Amino acid sequence: MTAPAAHNARLVRRLVGVVVLMGALAWAAVPFYSWFCRVTGFAGTPQVATASPDAGDVLDETVRIRFDANVMPNLGWTFRPVQREMTLRIGETGLAFYEAINTTGETLTGTASYNVSPDAAGYFFDKIECFCFTEQTLAPGERVEMPLTFFVDPAIVADRDAGRIRDITISYTFFRSEPTKSAEAKLDGAAPPAVN
Repeated sequence: MTAPAAHNARLVRRLVGVVVLMGALAWAAVPFYSWFCRVTGFAGTPQVATASPDAGDVLDETVRIRFDANVMPNLGWTFRPVQREMTLRIGETGLAFYEAINTTGETLTGTASYNVSPDAAGYFFDKIECFCFTEQTLAPGERVEMPLTFFVDPAIVADRDAGRIRDITISYTFFRSEPTKSAEAKLDGAAPPAVN
């Protein structure tokens, strides 16, 4: 191989390597960003808890939680919080409900994402039970109430950035999604496929 041809071949290999590396980094960016937000509460991402704080950890200070609901136009649902706000003691467990109604003549599946504002409160807003990122499939005219069980971590009062926050908004947005095979089987009345 001549010197110019060898040089061109090396250049092509390097360019292909750069393209592959950039593709891999782009593919990994979404799961990494999601993990980063869950761990740090960045961008108002709430934390996930398995249990409420002990009764002795509940503070006398209160926080007002506001509930917001949005639905993308292509979903054809109405979606709203059953209650607009509630006031809880910091560390106390709250239970709120959201309502979704399929206002179309077809069965539709939606998935909700969420956000907490102000952003600094996201690290201290702990969800115990939530309908977010779980498929909801509604038949025409079907109505469902979905629970949200949560608390605000008492550690918020000692945080430099979030210590003065006493008003928190949790906002959900429903997006149209394609049902998974198990959801389609449920709609058809068949048992979902076995998982090995």
